[in-house]
Amino acid sequence: MNLSRNTHGIAQIAVLFFVILPALVGGVPARAQVAPADPASPDLPAPPPPKHSIDDLNYLAGDASIPSFSDSNLDPQGAFRESFFRKGLTLRLVSQIQYAQNTLAAPVPADNQVYIGQHPFEGATLQPILVSDLRQLHLRHAQLYLGGVWNWVSWNPAGPKSFQLWDLYFYKALGGDRLQIKTGYISMNLEFVGIFVGGSTATGGQGVYAVLPYEVGMSYFPLTAPAALLRLQAPHHLYLKSAAQRSIDPGGGPAEVSRNASGFRFDPHGDKLVLLNEIGYIRNAAKSTHEAWFRTGYLYNTTSYKNLATGQSQSGNYCAFALLDNQLVRTSQQHPDHGLYAGASFMTVPDALNSYSRYYEARLYKEAPLERRPADLLSFVAGHTSYSRLDTNSLVAQGKTVWRSGTTLTGSYAFHVSPGNFLGVGMSYLYGPAITPRVSNALTVIASWTSYF
Repeated sequence: MNLSRNTHGIAQIAVLFFVILPALVGGVPARAQVAPADPASPDLPAPPPPKHSIDDLNYLAGDASIPSFSDSNLDPQGAFRESFFRKGLTLRLVSQIQYAQNTLAAPVPADNQVYIGQHPFEGATLQPILVSDLRQLHLRHAQLYLGGVWNWVSWNPAGPKSFQLWDLYFYKALGGDRLQIKTGYISMNLEFVGIFVGGSTATGGQGVYAVLPYEVGMSYFPLTAPAALLRLQAPHHLYLKSAAQRSIDPGGGPAEVSRNASGFRFDPHGDKLVLLNEIGYIRNAAKSTHEAWFRTGYLYNTTSYKNLATGQSQSGNYCAFALLDNQLVRTSQQHPDHGLYAGASFMTVPDALNSYSRYYEARLYKEAPLERRPADLLSFVAGHTSYSRLDTNSLVAQGKTVWRSGTTLTGSYAFHVSPGNFLGVGMSYLYGPAITPRVSNALTVIASWTSYF
């Protein structure tokens, strides 16, 4: 996948901006509460939980999630929500605007920019989402999930600009959610690897993250691809996930959109199969245990990529990854997920088939950094990307200047402003912001506003 070699992390910053769903800064969505038994009648059992919950219509079974319906600009008990829910449906809209600009130098002309923020960057996205729990078919623990996306950016290489399908899949859980299946059109960046800080999309827009899985053809927001996914929850907090997905175009997001503008095209010529496998250990926070999440996996693509050494087409691109997040300190017994966390990531791909070859990350973050603001999140992320020597040597031979690697240091804060509204602000120092040309380092201010309806 030949991402623009004039950018460091363009695709991942754009993707992360466009999938920022900061409502999870307070942790996982609240579980449905069961009414307690009448204390005056201790022998009477508590009433059973409701047969259906509106949060059964939320995004389920991914590595990241979006906020519960109680955290929305619309009243979850209001006439609009209730009228849909009575039919087993929910309709919601996610909107976002974002901004980024380098503060160490005057803006360059729009046509001369080579990384996000070198010229003031703006972006906007709208996501309508319609979900059915399929109760009319007498199914339980099932969904038909349909999402679209309008994606706009002020600088096209940071796109793709698109108006297309985002997700369209059938979901079914079996055996008390021990086995979960999704099949249809799926954006896999919410399903595999878990690149979002603490397993939440809340902080994903603040900082630079690895683009390597996308280079190897994994689908990512706002792009989608036909796929089938299976997740097995094993004993002792272990899980296994496997998927088969049609590859994203090796040329990257803009090339994918130019060949498949609607997102519905099933099999564009030349795009073949990506196999994704992940095994992990995940232990949720509780009063007696700290949260821990380790995952490792392997992506393999049968699509042909250009070999940077020979210039010939070659199949067999891959990405291997390992990530770990662990809760160091718990700060609330009432909310065990609140506290201080640390994490690390490593990813690698073949130098001969990709411009970005290695990625290392260390992160430190705190959920509920202030007691009076339990849904905020503070994070510090350090990322280092090695560029392919074959690619950079070729550029030098052409007389171009290059960076051999790039390092990013980011501090950010996510504010839960009000129900359904979130503000993310941060600063990123970029050492080596573009592969070529060798432009000066940057200190970029980034901000986003996300609303859920």
